[in-house]
Amino acid sequence: MSIALNVHSLANCQKPASRSSLTLTLPSPQSWFTSFTRRSIHTFLSSAVVNGHLCVQDSEGEHHFGQYAKGDHTVRLVVHDLNAWKRIFMSGDLGFSEAFMMGELEVDDLKGIMDLWLENQSHMVGLSSAVGRVSSVLSALSNAMFGQTRSQARLNAIASYDQSNELFKAFLSTEMMYSCALWSEAEGGVNGDLESGPFAGDLEAAQQRKIKHVLTKARVQPGHRVLEFGTGWGGLAIEAARSFGCEVDTLTLSQEQKALAEERVRKAGLEGRVRVHLLDYRDIPAEFEHQFDAFVSIEMLEHVGAQYYKKYFQLVDFALKPQNATAVVTSSTFPESRYSGYQAEDFMRKYMWPNSCLPSATALVTAAQAASHGRFTLDGVENHAAHYPRTLRTWGRRLESNLKQEAMARSHPALRNYNEYQIFKRKWEYLFAYAGAGFMKGYITCHMLTFIRPNDIPDGLN
Repeated sequence: MSIALNVHSLANCQKPASRSSLTLTLPSPQSWFTSFTRRSIHTFLSSAVVNGHLCVQDSEGEHHFGQYAKGDHTVRLVVHDLNAWKRIFMSGDLGFSEAFMMGELEVDDLKGIMDLWLENQSHMVGLSSAVGRVSSVLSALSNAMFGQTRSQARLNAIASYDQSNELFKAFLSTEMMYSCALWSEAEGGVNGDLESGPFAGDLEAAQQRKIKHVLTKARVQPGHRVLEFGTGWGGLAIEAARSFGCEVDTLTLSQEQKALAEERVRKAGLEGRVRVHLLDYRDIPAEFEHQFDAFVSIEMLEHVGAQYYKKYFQLVDFALKPQNATAVVTSSTFPESRYSGYQAEDFMRKYMWPNSCLPSATALVTAAQAASHGRFTLDGVENHAAHYPRTLRTWGRRLESNLKQEAMARSHPALRNYNEYQIFKRKWEYLFAYAGAGFMKGYITCHMLTFIRPNDIPDGLN
C-alpha cells in the first residue's frame, strides 16, 4: 500500500520556494501480520526451548534456540513460506501440523521436533497462554481480513480421503489390525526394529499375538458367542471363529470396511459364524440381551466421547450373560493427570478422527461400575504404550514403501495431482511421528481393561 504525501518546508516558518512529492511505502496488513507473528514466535522460542537445541532457517537467515552441548542432537527446521509463521502463531501445534502438511516448512527429524516440544512442555504451556490471548484476537482479525484460504480448503478436503481400503492395505499387516501390536523377543522386543531389524513378518507376528492375547483374556471357548464393537476389517472376528471356534457378531459404521470384512470372512469360509452389522453400538437389537459369553472392543472407545462412556458400558452389561462372561476393551488413553472430558481441537481431532476423545483408564472403570451397578468386577489392567512406537514406526515404513499414487487416485481422483498427493502423504507421516512421540514420552498411554462378572472365578483358578 502506497501513500503520496506533499511535504512542505517549514524551516524558519517561511513559505517554501518549491513543492516536492515524496512516496512512502507502508507494509500491507498481511506482511505486517506475518512479521509480527514471526517475531513473536522467535521471542517465545528463546524462552521456551530450555532442553535441546533447535535451528530455524528462513529467508532472513539461521536462528538458534536452546543450548547446544557437544554430542547433542540439533533439530533443523526450514521455513519455505512465511505463511507458516501465521499458522503457528494462531493455532500452535495444530498450525505447525498444517504448515508441515502444506509443505510451508520442513524438518530434518520430525520425531525429534515432537520430542523437543514434549521435553519443553512445561515452559511452553506458561508462555503460550500469554501468546494465545493475543493470537485469539488476531486470529479472528485475520479471518475477517483475509477470509478462508484456498490452502485451508485443501487441507479440509484431504481429511476425506482416509476411508480408502487401499490406503490401509499399504501399511497394515495382512489381518489389517489398525491398533497397537504386541512385540515379543521373537521380533526383538519393542526396539527390535532399531537394534537388529526390522524383518519381514514381524508386524504380522506381533498383531497375531495381540489378537490371541485379547481373545485369551476374554476367556473364549469353542461354541461361545462373542460381541465386538468396531469391526475394522474383521481380523479379530475371523480369528475368534477360525482358531477359537466362536460365533461373532461385529459392528461397524463404515460401508467400505464392512464390504472388505465380509469378503475376507467369505474367503475364510466363515460366513455362518461371523456376522458383520452396519450398526451404531447404541442401536443393538433387543434380542442381544444376555446372549454373549464375551465382549471385545479394540481401540474403538476413542470415538465414543466422555458423555457416552456410561451408555457404552450399559449396553455391554445388557448384551453379556449375567454369569461367566468377560469384557475386554482397549483404548489409547490419557494419564489421569491430563484427562478431561473436554479436549481441545488438535491435529488428531481435526484431521484424523474428528470429535474423538481419549479416555483415562480411571474414567472407563468408573463408567463401567456406574453403568452396570456393580455387575462388573475389574479383573485386569495392562498398559501397552511401550509397544505403540514400534507399531507406528513400522506403519510409517510400510506406507512409504507401498502406497501408490495411482491406487489412491482410483478412488480419489483429486490425488492424481502431485501436490495434493504429497499433502496427503505428509499428513500420515505427521501422524506416525506425532503419536509415536506421545507414547514414548508418556503423554499418551494405551490401556487394556478386563472385566468379569461378580463371583466369576478369576482367570487361572478354574
